[in-house]
Amino acid sequence: MEQMKILAPCGILGYGFPKESFLRGIEQKPDAIVVDAGSTDAGPHKLGKGVAIVSNTAMFKDLELIITHGYRLGIPMVIGSAGGAGGKIHVERTLNVIYDIIQKHNLQDLDTAVVWGDIDKDLVRSKLEQGKVHPLGNTVKPLTDQRLDETNAIVAQMGHEPILKALQSGAKLVVCGRAYDPSPFAAVTAYYGFSLDYGYHMGKILECAALCAVPGTTKDCMMGTVDKEGFVVEPLSDQRRCTKLSVAAHTFYEKEHPYILHGPGVVMNLEQCRFLQLTDRSVRVENSRCLPAPVYQVKLEGARQAAYRTFVIAGVRDPLMIQQLPQIENEAVEQVARYYSDVSREDYQINFFNYGINGVLGDLEPVQTLPHEVGLLFEVVAKTQEMADMLCATLRSTILHFGYEGRKSTAGNLAFPFAPSDVSFGPVYEFSVYHLMDLDPEEICGLFPVERLDWRTYEKREIV
Repeated sequence: MEQMKILAPCGILGYGFPKESFLRGIEQKPDAIVVDAGSTDAGPHKLGKGVAIVSNTAMFKDLELIITHGYRLGIPMVIGSAGGAGGKIHVERTLNVIYDIIQKHNLQDLDTAVVWGDIDKDLVRSKLEQGKVHPLGNTVKPLTDQRLDETNAIVAQMGHEPILKALQSGAKLVVCGRAYDPSPFAAVTAYYGFSLDYGYHMGKILECAALCAVPGTTKDCMMGTVDKEGFVVEPLSDQRRCTKLSVAAHTFYEKEHPYILHGPGVVMNLEQCRFLQLTDRSVRVENSRCLPAPVYQVKLEGARQAAYRTFVIAGVRDPLMIQQLPQIENEAVEQVARYYSDVSREDYQINFFNYGINGVLGDLEPVQTLPHEVGLLFEVVAKTQEMADMLCATLRSTILHFGYEGRKSTAGNLAFPFAPSDVSFGPVYEFSVYHLMDLDPEEICGLFPVERLDWRTYEKREIV
């Protein structure tokens, strides 16, 4: 092959994409369809609680188009980080949706493989004892036996190798557990005999679909074309175009270094990259480099339940109150602490977000001009839901009737958009495992087992 094409429908499976854009891509006879389905951008909640990023209905809507057209063309289809967090429960939820599509369109002969990304705690414990588990960043809490035991699930971001193994086994649909976002694209690129240099870089760009276009969005389709010397990216909607700036800018996306990017067993070096405006809508990229990492490492992600949350959203319109808001909040916290002096302050935390003043940047906010109104969000995070509800109710009533200096009215200080005003959010999760784990070469594919599925005998899994 002189070149091969990968159709990327959207940035997250279930986010949706225009049918006309997708069909335009299908008309170009792509060699594969690859879609990312997961992220940790929203924090540890999806992994900790075992819930999906999108609804089953949204997932079905996207997958029905992808699977029926991919099946008709007889091309590989790869789903990365299935179900959102890529854990067993997330993958099984995705398989249930696929099963319904298989039944609806009578596609029982679709050759399917699952690449699991779940990691056994005992393996992590053993690697930890060997000094082969390292915190990712300086804000990660020490990984103790207790925190490991309390972790609900652990997944690892797989590289291209196990996905490539599944493709080489003959699978036309590969459903992956947690995957490094570019890995499914790199695996398909390697499957067709092209360089990982361009497979990983193109995957880095296409995993967010048309976010690299102008105007950018994750909800539209892109085509990536790889050859021996580079790759080309082009949006499949007439409403968008790729420019050298937009594609180069997206290459900087989610990176700690301008041109170095670490992945499972690889290091992308993009220092010598060239971005060429091929047409008014497409950009060609050359000179990408993907080198073996000195030590093969995978990123581990695990979540534990840390607390419970109750929160309140309210509006503040009185300029006198807005001027004194930090002092009012501080005094309200102290009043709650005094009233519940029998509750240890180590068992709960109170946070305020004053949208319109510093709700986004907090103490880093450089603009100090006070607005005419403020959106006030405050939360109580506590050991139990009952404690969070109790403390938040007292905090809310304290601020609601707080007698600040200059106040003329004796009515409420807060405007509530909802009733009830207090929202019991439920469990709060934290990343208990956010580490890199060293692997020996022979461990790579064994860590991510490949399972073949037969849709004729498959039974839908019960998702609790």
